[in-house]
Amino acid sequence: MRSVALHGALGALVLTAASVVPSGSAPVAAPFPLRDARSTAGTTSATGTASAAGTASAASAAAAAGIDWTDCPAAEQLPAPVECGKVTVPVDYARPGGEKIRLTVSRRRATGPARQGALLYNPGGPGGNGMSFPMYASAFGDRVWRKLNKAYDFVGYAPRGVGRSAPLTCGESARGRSAARPARSPRDPSAAYKRAMRRKAAAYAAACAARAGDRLDHFTTPDNARDLEVLRAALGSGKLNFVGTSYGSYLGAVYATLFPGRVRRLVLDSVVDPRPGRVWYRSDLEQNIAFERRWLDWKRWVARHHSVYRLGRTPRAVQRQFDKVRATLDAGRVGGSAGRGVGSRQLLADYVRVGYDAGTWPRHAAALSAFRRGDPRPLVAEAAPDRHGAAARANSDAVYNAVKCSDAPWPRDFARWDRDGTAVARRAPFQTWENAWTNLPCAYWHGERSRPVDVGARPGDLPPVLLLAATRDPATPYEGAVRTWLRLPGSSLVTERGAGTHGVAGGNTCVDRRLTAYLLHGRTPGRAAECAARPAPRPLPDGS
Repeated sequence: MRSVALHGALGALVLTAASVVPSGSAPVAAPFPLRDARSTAGTTSATGTASAAGTASAASAAAAAGIDWTDCPAAEQLPAPVECGKVTVPVDYARPGGEKIRLTVSRRRATGPARQGALLYNPGGPGGNGMSFPMYASAFGDRVWRKLNKAYDFVGYAPRGVGRSAPLTCGESARGRSAARPARSPRDPSAAYKRAMRRKAAAYAAACAARAGDRLDHFTTPDNARDLEVLRAALGSGKLNFVGTSYGSYLGAVYATLFPGRVRRLVLDSVVDPRPGRVWYRSDLEQNIAFERRWLDWKRWVARHHSVYRLGRTPRAVQRQFDKVRATLDAGRVGGSAGRGVGSRQLLADYVRVGYDAGTWPRHAAALSAFRRGDPRPLVAEAAPDRHGAAARANSDAVYNAVKCSDAPWPRDFARWDRDGTAVARRAPFQTWENAWTNLPCAYWHGERSRPVDVGARPGDLPPVLLLAATRDPATPYEGAVRTWLRLPGSSLVTERGAGTHGVAGGNTCVDRRLTAYLLHGRTPGRAAECAARPAPRPLPDGS
């Protein structure tokens, strides 16, 4: 559930859950038996009780200590007026007197007189670093964020294991973009290739266990939600104001389930399906279908602009051109330094961005077009691994796997992965196998596996919650927003209709109007509201 885009939805919406299943999606068998019993802590009852007491103790200590705000270290690259600090949390909330770690936090003070406290933000991942959130008020100053910064202190943070918050690393991950040399990604992987990827995933899981030790059991979403509760207390806030995007939406929903009385304003943007049977194996399979649909949207857009890009007048023709580029890269026919470090895995890791953000469509089409005309440089510049960001990517990937593998049961038998991957790839070949290799370490994970929190609240337990979603978002398919909306009584769902935006807040005036009304005044547009999609991107004038 990687959040790549950090941007900014139904007059009267009356939908059944079945009516929002992605078109053409087929049911996928759950990886483990579904249970009706509710787990409110993702652990056993006794451990959950101990964790609740430990959270209260840690929050009390954090409230007394507060945060010592100072200039940010150079490593954060956050200039004044942003300040930085640290908050201490226990590794294991069931043993709050045991090992502790320190989470890094950042803050930009509210600029206006009518202040409403702190607004915390999580950008997703899991493994995303939110330390740059205070900069949104200047980076997106012409949008919604500057207005909100007048009322709220913008507070970002690095979740446990991320950045300088007791960082976790496990070595080179299965992600193609992290590879130091060109890597192939067969459309129909052979048995030998699958064995090689299994060995790589098992080695990665073993490396995580060796490096993390006992900490490996404490990267769950409930642990992250408890950290959020301690951060709230350290900030001196009686209640939490929070915006969570992508995985951050799931974190916010889990927090609301565990600490409903502590919620003041809660925005869930690009919403993860919280049903325990979807977390996380099944949701990843369904995500592949949604990415294929969004990939088709891009190909249709490119075909409409054949006069600019000369890649074909139909989506099928555009796909053929893309496949030829894949084959050329894997055959090593891109000579000299231009082709160094880029194979089809790197290509796929880069072109998945067209699913996350339509703003990338013109440059990805232009790069493909230039390659087909004999100039590989724009495409290689897009897809080549960034050596300078390798350490941060490896850290983010480690936390991504640590959280997802620990949050829920996963199939242990690769035959199950193989059957499901093969079946889904027939209909959704674009990213299915790459997604499988990314998550395959979970089949060999050494740490404990929790039962997912059964997200939900009783009527009246929560104040109104605002959900933002786009109907064609591939990373968090729209059904997840509807499922969460139904589980949180009194919540309001704002939909960007016909859009594939991942990270809806910021950039759509209609959505942003609802967002500011909610965060500044507590007003929601009723049970649901609809916004038209932002305009489709224009092609680059010269196709380059």
